[in-house]
Amino acid sequence: MAQHYFDSAPDAASRPSTADLVLPDLHLRLHTDRGVFSPDKVDLGTRVLLESVPEPPRDGRLLDLGCGYGPIALTMAHRAPGARVLGVDVNARAVGLARRNAEEHGFGNAGFALVTAEGEPAHEPGGPVQGAPTAQDLSGPFDAVWSNPPIRVGKGVLHTMLRTWLGRLTPEGTAHLVVQKHLGADSLHRWLDAQGLPAERVASRAGFRVLAVRRAPEG
Repeated sequence: MAQHYFDSAPDAASRPSTADLVLPDLHLRLHTDRGVFSPDKVDLGTRVLLESVPEPPRDGRLLDLGCGYGPIALTMAHRAPGARVLGVDVNARAVGLARRNAEEHGFGNAGFALVTAEGEPAHEPGGPVQGAPTAQDLSGPFDAVWSNPPIRVGKGVLHTMLRTWLGRLTPEGTAHLVVQKHLGADSLHRWLDAQGLPAERVASRAGFRVLAVRRAPEG
């Protein structure tokens, strides 16, 4: 049985391919491979997110949570060239592809890190990568988070991941998450509210919800 895209080291045989990211402001051809999320084309949810979100902060620190081969992070890097963009994923093959895509398209403001499900730095299969984001980089805080989160990992893993990374938002920061309605977008909305992470539906299209999430004010 083929491993899922959220495995740290997918054993699916490599079959390199490409996928086109086509947006009103950006057109990229991205390297993909088997064993990563949506290798044949940029996922519809990702496109709904990127066509719905407001402009990211022009500078500061931006996060793509579950970056895959990089379409969200590279869009952030394009739209906010003065910002520092970090993409994180548990899948080593995906992170390697994202780094290659950033380098080939000249996005020097985007870096990618292999992480554990708990949001800590993970061991790189080939050893340390020169210039890779550090544990300090992972700690945030982040001025914006964009994510097409891996809903199919199950609620336990998903909730741990979201609590960890959304807790690294700045007090003024906003996360935008895209979730399919039939995969539990509305129940996730309620869970976020209950966690002190107030959520608002800001877009609904093609069976997807885009949620804007903030940290509740302290005190």
